[in-house]
Amino acid sequence: MSVGMDPVTPSLEVAGLAFAYPDGHQALFGVDLRIERGERVALLGPNGAGKTTLVLHLNGILTGGAGTVKVAGLPVGKKHMAEIRRRVGIVFQDPDDQLFMPTVREDVAFGPAAAGMKGPELEARVRKALEQVGMAEFAERPPHHLSFGQRRRVAVATVLAMEPEILVLDEPSSNLDPASRRELADILRSLDVTVLMVTHDLPYALELCPRSVILSEGTITADGPTGELLADDELMRAHRLELPFGFDPRSVSAHTA
Repeated sequence: MSVGMDPVTPSLEVAGLAFAYPDGHQALFGVDLRIERGERVALLGPNGAGKTTLVLHLNGILTGGAGTVKVAGLPVGKKHMAEIRRRVGIVFQDPDDQLFMPTVREDVAFGPAAAGMKGPELEARVRKALEQVGMAEFAERPPHHLSFGQRRRVAVATVLAMEPEILVLDEPSSNLDPASRRELADILRSLDVTVLMVTHDLPYALELCPRSVILSEGTITADGPTGELLADDELMRAHRLELPFGFDPRSVSAHTA
């Protein structure tokens, strides 16, 4: 059995990760984080906490700090970079950063095609990814003719087409109307993939992620069941995390499926 298929190998293992930018600003001060295969975890924290810096280490966009990052048992570093980038799918906040081809189908095919896939195998991979996000009938449409919510779903499909080990979503609910927000939640729940969701949308975190991690000033300051963290008023205040007016996390039964 290969390392990647071993059920006890976590999808993500971060140990002692510290990182300072060239200007001397230290963004991470020794982060430890383990995410098991198939978990859905929300990464919460105020702006400037280091969330983006952490995410950019997961697929080697940023390197050179102290500590280690492993994805499905593979150390993130030059030797495995192509494989790491296939396994860590990052969906950025603005779908237009990810969609640049004339049609939806070509956008979703871009990654697998660049990795050498072609013919019927490529078409099947594209079709599956679009079906997973409910966008199969839009395959021949230009992305800029779609609604914002539809573009975000296609952006997710471009990453799913690579069959990643871990799907990293940056503010997935931002700028979505309520119906699009719910549709995306249903899609994310249906996927058989490990999810790390960076979000300020605390009700969305509660709905989608049984576990949450709070990153504050470059360290992980809390890690536990999402409902418990959101119900801890003192913890929330300490890390500038605010629930929407009138929202009571205790009254919501979190989906843990």
